[in-house]
Amino acid sequence: MKALARPLEAESGEELTVEGGLGAVAQQVGGRGSDTGRDQGRLNYRGDVEVTLPLGTVPALGEARFTGFGHLRFGQGSGVSLRPTHTATVNSVPFEAGSGSDETYAIVAQAWGQLSWQLGGLGFNDLPGNRVELTLGKIDIFSFFDQNEVAGDEGAQFLNNVFVHNPLLDSGGDIAADAYGFAPGARVAYIDEGEDRGWGWGASLGVFGAGTAANFGTGPRRPLVIGQLEFSPKQINGEPRGNYRVYAWTNGETTDLAGEARQRHSGYGLSVDQKIGREWNVFGRWGQRTSGDGAFDRALTAGFEHGGRAWGRGTDAAGLAVGWVRTSGEWAAATRLDTSLVGFAARGNEQIVEAYYRWKLNEHLELTPDLQWIRRAGGDADAPDFLAVGLRAAVGF
Repeated sequence: MKALARPLEAESGEELTVEGGLGAVAQQVGGRGSDTGRDQGRLNYRGDVEVTLPLGTVPALGEARFTGFGHLRFGQGSGVSLRPTHTATVNSVPFEAGSGSDETYAIVAQAWGQLSWQLGGLGFNDLPGNRVELTLGKIDIFSFFDQNEVAGDEGAQFLNNVFVHNPLLDSGGDIAADAYGFAPGARVAYIDEGEDRGWGWGASLGVFGAGTAANFGTGPRRPLVIGQLEFSPKQINGEPRGNYRVYAWTNGETTDLAGEARQRHSGYGLSVDQKIGREWNVFGRWGQRTSGDGAFDRALTAGFEHGGRAWGRGTDAAGLAVGWVRTSGEWAAATRLDTSLVGFAARGNEQIVEAYYRWKLNEHLELTPDLQWIRRAGGDADAPDFLAVGLRAAVGF
């Protein structure tokens, strides 16, 4: 969730940053969409505290600048339980599995260190901002891959999981991260800020523990490997006016349709966000699995966020997104042979629409009514359409 930064002074004279956010979601789904066939409501909350600590330079490693990062997550409650869908969840804010705990609990979500080499310090390419980064530790993979400025923050933007990240990687499970979506790993990247022209670019490669290795149960024998290229055109003031990212992945710790036998999944994706004028921010994502079997194998999502200046609320925003998730031929064939798998024979493609209005009450507090509509849930062409109605409250500090 987005939060407000509070700088503190580190011993080295540089500033460390503490960011915090607390969000709560109340959501209701009708009987046509719940797993019980009855109306279902849930309330949950989640808090995040992130600390970024500059740790100076490391002369023994070519004067690399070293930065530490820690992320604590806590909360209670889970989201509504849906009938079989390709959508993993209509509420991506909870991190608690199951029906909920009687007590709040916390986890160390991320803990990593990053070495950054300014290329000018190595005797060539002395343009400011050009650098090589090496990141090691427990990481949120989506902080560095498949990012999107319009659809990537469930604490302020879209709630449905198919819009927060590429559906193949997240809802489809191809990252095979731990129960909370994190994994140990390493990332190396080259970043060119484009100080001498109107655009920047970057290339990165990540290797992450998957399956049992994601929760430190085993070594990374068949890790998730993901590579990304990105291009960012700049505005006159130097700020990005868009981001274009293409990436590909392979993971040897994913499973077959039955969720039992190990099977390698590979695929590629595209994530785009673009500013149009002062108020429009549009996005699009495409994902396609090229090997391995899953309930769906392709996904397309697109939408926008529009600022509220046009109606006199410059700090507010309204968002709308649509999604199409294609049922795979393997899953359709499996459910035709055995309808007990999900209770129907899949023969359609799931479609999702989400709309929200983010109302900023003051510098720290936002309220966001949210409405979602799902058609052909799980690829069931006979499934009734259903709505999920929610309200999110977010506090930044």
